[in-house]
Amino acid sequence: MGTRRIGLQGGSFDPVHFGHLRAAEEVRERAGLDEVWLVLARVSPFKVRSGTSPAEDRLRMLELALEGAPGLRPCTVELEREGPSFTVDTVAELARRHPDASFTLVLGLDAFREIHGWHRWTELLSSCDLAVTSRPPERVEEGAGALASLGLPIAVQEAFWYDPTQACHRHRSGRRLDFHPLTALDISSTAIRRLVREGRSIRFLTDRAVADWIATRGLYRA
Repeated sequence: MGTRRIGLQGGSFDPVHFGHLRAAEEVRERAGLDEVWLVLARVSPFKVRSGTSPAEDRLRMLELALEGAPGLRPCTVELEREGPSFTVDTVAELARRHPDASFTLVLGLDAFREIHGWHRWTELLSSCDLAVTSRPPERVEEGAGALASLGLPIAVQEAFWYDPTQACHRHRSGRRLDFHPLTALDISSTAIRRLVREGRSIRFLTDRAVADWIATRGLYRA
């Protein structure tokens, strides 16, 4: 059996919506991944806020949304440990559990621009491939000039070089960095929570089963 190529797309998914799901599906196809695992965060060090839904509700909504979605599945590794969910620790733990897999971290362009502020970011860049996504009107230059066009710190730019034979950037460790433009879906969990709080419809923003769970559990009402 060959090495499985697995994408890791993290988030609080409070609630999961079609923007999350479409991004995972498009990256899975574009990057040629076997699966994308949606990694549910217990505590996000970048999105600490009061009123986050219980992990059990967020996980159940994710499970409901992914039923009948081959190639996409929830990952609970971050729920199994206490404290903040640092991506470098998550990747290391999954690599330990799944030695037959090669992991690709899926993150948005805004997050990638701030990668130098992440916990042990230099170690992270050498531990997995990167698939950086963007949506219109954001654009990323193709080819060797892509990194320079983003205004990244010199330390980040110098950690990569352009491989013309594979049409991708590579980290000095040999890991890949690819840029993937995605379909623009202007949906956010924040907007969905606000609509529920205001008693308005969230139909066609998230899976029907997720909307039913939100209503049954009375989430986001107060």
